[in-house]
Amino acid sequence: MSKTVPALRLLAQDADDLAVLSAALQDAVAKIGDIRWDAQARTLTLACNRFRWEVAGKKVKSGVEGERVRSALQLGDVTGVQARNLKRDAKGAVVELLSISFEPGEAPGGTVLLTFAGGGDLRVVVDCLDVVLADVSEPWATPRQPGHAD
Repeated sequence: MSKTVPALRLLAQDADDLAVLSAALQDAVAKIGDIRWDAQARTLTLACNRFRWEVAGKKVKSGVEGERVRSALQLGDVTGVQARNLKRDAKGAVVELLSISFEPGEAPGGTVLLTFAGGGDLRVVVDCLDVVLADVSEPWATPRQPGHAD
């Protein structure tokens, strides 16, 4: 990983922690096939290419002002998953993650909502918040910084 900015290894156990993960994952891209729900293990895993906002605007080795890194997000204690406007049969389709939020239910559980560009989302019902984000590759330069229309 970059010597100036280390790889992320974050844990979320409450809504405030989850907001930090959401900011780090904003504009991450993934293929539908990189989203896996293991009902027996009670986990949902998302492998993605995360834009490294923590280095955005800083000149990196190649002179480009942005980097992406392969990252994995895993939610534990998952009891159910519902997809809306995400085509499960289109494994190669690319989705862009906009945000992650938590809707409290019967304490300590609730629903984690992963919102994607284009109106798709995943509703992940959890017994409690147990979410891990880890960078799993070396970063690479990207010529494009994600942007959003106001």
